[in-house]
Formats: sequence, structure tokens, C-alpha cells
Amino acid sequence: MKDTISEITMKALEQLTFRALQESFTQVMTEILVKLDEEIAEKRDKKRFRFHDKKKLSFESVFGRIELKRAYYKDREKGQYVYLLDQYLDFDGSKGMSPVIQDVAMELAVTGVSYRQAGKALEKLLGYQVISHEGIRQQVLNTDILPKEPETVEREVLFVEVDGLYTKSQEKNRKGREVKIASIHQGWEVNGKRTRLKKKRHFIHKGKGPFWEAFEDFLVTNYEYDPTKHHLVINGDGAPWITACRDYFQHNATFVIDRFHIARDVQRIFRDHPRYRSIRKKLAAYDTDGFMVEVNSAVGTIEQEKKEQRLEELIAQLSQYPEALGDYREKLKKKGIETEGFRPMGSAEGMMSVFAKRLKNGRSWSAKGLDKFIDLMVALKDRLEVKTLKGSLNQSLELEEEKRTKKDTKPPKHFVEKLKSSAAEATRNNMAYLQNAIGKPITNALKGLRGF
Repeated sequence: MKDTISEITMKALEQLTFRALQESFTQVMTEILVKLDEEIAEKRDKKRFRFHDKKKLSFESVFGRIELKRAYYKDREKGQYVYLLDQYLDFDGSKGMSPVIQDVAMELAVTGVSYRQAGKALEKLLGYQVISHEGIRQQVLNTDILPKEPETVEREVLFVEVDGLYTKSQEKNRKGREVKIASIHQGWEVNGKRTRLKKKRHFIHKGKGPFWEAFEDFLVTNYEYDPTKHHLVINGDGAPWITACRDYFQHNATFVIDRFHIARDVQRIFRDHPRYRSIRKKLAAYDTDGFMVEVNSAVGTIEQEKKEQRLEELIAQLSQYPEALGDYREKLKKKGIETEGFRPMGSAEGMMSVFAKRLKNGRSWSAKGLDKFIDLMVALKDRLEVKTLKGSLNQSLELEEEKRTKKDTKPPKHFVEKLKSSAAEATRNNMAYLQNAIGKPITNALKGLRGF
């Protein structure tokens, strides 16, 4: 037994088996495409589509390179030449890449570190270079996002978290850009110890117009939002463009100052101050008057000049809207709005850290590159449909599954069974060990796998 297994490790076995299975599935995929092309040729409208020639189809897939020849027809009605196989599968064979590779590459680019790392991750997983980092970037630049149907507003309130993120520009002598982002949700859903936001969406401000005007347009387009019926609870820091919501929406919105930023400022100013604990308690208890008394009475007691200056700035800021420090739920109750299940606001900072991880860290962007990247990032988060370079809609596997479930549609049973049997047969033929009698040594079979 020792001689039999001494030449292989678990890592090598896993890698070799994976390569062998890739080869098997490449064979299966090719055979299925050929058979589909033959079936289409037999059942096509022969009066309309005249066979012209067989032309090469070659593209990269998760299995490896797929190559075959498929039929090329002349469409007599439109006077155009077409590949019916490509049309049937909603696939543009001229792009040289399968839809799955395209989708995975873009998702890795958005959720990972960089375009380059996304390309390397695919190469490491599949064993060969599928697409370059520039190829992935071009895929992203040529995407368009399709809107959803308007969301129903389940209760009287929509919750909004707002913040800005500064990004650098690639263009010389041009300042960077603050990306203004809002996340919208419809409350909290508790499952055991886990809490998640309901029906979360994102809005990215573009152009030079007022943020809140564009945001309201987004609400009207993407929600069954009625400003005469629905109330907004808006959480953000004290940036002027954020606090402008008070004037824009007036009584239709309640502004809440982001408590993360206030707590952070309090810690930085008062960490070693004798009143630090008392100030924190007032803030945590939503005691607006008590908190303002505490910070005002601390003026002149801070030893460091910079901290004293920051304290004065903080007081000046909060004095403009001291009510924003209070518990928004109490304000809603006074308006007759039911608040059961409502929790404290404050997910803005977490939202921005997700965007900052990919957009900052020393990176610089072109204007188009930044817009397209953020659009795709939001589409993946909000589960929107994406129109890609090849001109058809590509959804994630989860969205496709949901779509099939709603329509109660599945691939034909005979097709699924044929696919399973073909895969099993090809795998058996490509792995010598599976053709041996029980009890035969596996060393030779493992050595044979090294050819894959």
C-alpha cells in the first residue's frame, strides 16, 4: 500500500482529478453543442433559413476551451447571415467567452481587490488564463443596468442612510470626486441573533444637480413612493449637502445625526477627561439637553488646543439641529406613526466601508470607469439585471433559479438525463482507474492523470 500511494499527495490528487474532470466536461459540452446544432438544423424553417456553411466556434469556458463547427445560415426574410445555435442559446460566439466566465470575472472584480487579482484568481482556479485584467475592465465598461419594477412601500416609513466617499481622479490637474451614496431600506428583520435590513437598495448621485432632488426622483421611479403618505428617516453626518434634507423634505422627513460620528468625536476629545463617562451616558440615553449641557460646560477644560477647537466646532455643528440627537422613534410616535420593530439608525459607516474597500486604498479612476464600476457594484448588491458586452442579459445563478421557480419552468427531463449520462461516460473514459477491475492498483491511473 505504501508503494501505491507514496507518489501522490491529497493536494496533487485533487488538482489532477479536477483537471481530468475539466477535460471530461469539455468533451461533454462539445458533444451537446454539436447535437443541439444538428437538431436545430433538422427542425429549422428551411424556407426561411438556407444552410450556407459550417464555421468554427471557439470560446473559453469554466471547463476549458470549447471548439467545434456550427451551421451558418442565410435568413431569407432579413437578408442576413446568422448562427441559429447562438440565437437559440442567447449567446454571442464571436466574443470568445462563455457567459458564466464573463459573469464570474466581473463579480470577482467588483467584490475582490482589483481587476488584476480577479484575472489571477480565475487562472489559479481553472488552471489556465481565461481573461486578462484589461479584458475584465472592458467587460465592466460595457455594462448597462436594467431597473427593477417599483418596490411596494410596506409601512409608512422609508429609512435612508447617507454618506460621501472621496475618490481620486486619474486625469491630470483634475480634482478627485466625492461619491454621494444613499442606502434605502424598509426596516429590520430579526432571525435569531441575526438582523438584516429589509429590501435594501442603493442610490448613487451623478451630475451637478442637488442631491436630494435627484434622490426623490429615484424614490418615485424605484418605489411606490408618495410624499403625501410616506415619511423618510434620514441618517447622516453633518455635511451641508446631507443636512439640506431638512429644508428639502421639511415635515416629510426626520433627520438623525449619525451617532457613530458623534461618539467618535466624543472619544477623541474627551477620552482622558473626567466627564467622558458622563457625556457618553447622556449620548447613549438620547438625553439631548443633558448632552449639550455637558459638552458646553466642558469648554475651556480641555488641555490640548486642537481638541478644544474641535469641541467648539462640534458644539457649533450640533447647535444647528440639536433635535437630530434625539430618538427618532419618539418623534415618529408624536406624528402618529407606529414604530414597533424599529431600531437605532447607523449603518451608514458600514455601508461606506464596503465601497471604500474597493474604491479607495490608493486607487484612482477615470470618470467613466468609476461610474460603470459603481453601477455594477450596486447592481450586484441590489440584485439588478445587467446587460453585458455581448448584448444579452446575464443574471447570477440565484436570480436565474428564482426566475425559473416563479415561472415553474425547468429544462426538459430527457435533456437533463442525457447530460448526466454523457458526463458520467466521458468521465469514465478520461479516468483510466474507473475502467479497471475492482482491486487493481491506482498508481498507473494517477500517473496517467498528470497528462491533464
